[in-house]
Amino acid sequence: MRKSLLSLIPFLTACAGEPPQNIGIVEGRLTACPESPNCVSSYASDEEHSIAAIDATLSQIEAVLVSLDEANIVEAGSNYLYAEFTSRIMGYVDDVEFLYEAASGKTQVRSASRLGQSDLGANRKRIEAIRAAIR
Repeated sequence: MRKSLLSLIPFLTACAGEPPQNIGIVEGRLTACPESPNCVSSYASDEEHSIAAIDATLSQIEAVLVSLDEANIVEAGSNYLYAEFTSRIMGYVDDVEFLYEAASGKTQVRSASRLGQSDLGANRKRIEAIRAAIR
């Protein structure tokens, strides 16, 4: 049994994928979503990818994230927050970014899967759960 479980380790770590090199703040905005349906962004204008910005500060969002077992905050700055979310069963990693805009008092958001084509709505559900936790 132990040998069977150990043989799964390379497969499960492969689900994590490599951290993206194209994220962060670019020209004052978060990077656009790819064409695949496994990403949502408050900067997107198409129905598939679009999601509303969050009415919250980064401190409020960070307080929610630290309470979530699947979240790992990778970078936290004065107006930018980047976290990795790892699924419990398969170990898939999604990259979630927040950019606070002081002028509007809103936090822009982008949540994208590292691997695959579809996320079955996981990124949208995650952002909506964070939004609900802040309310």
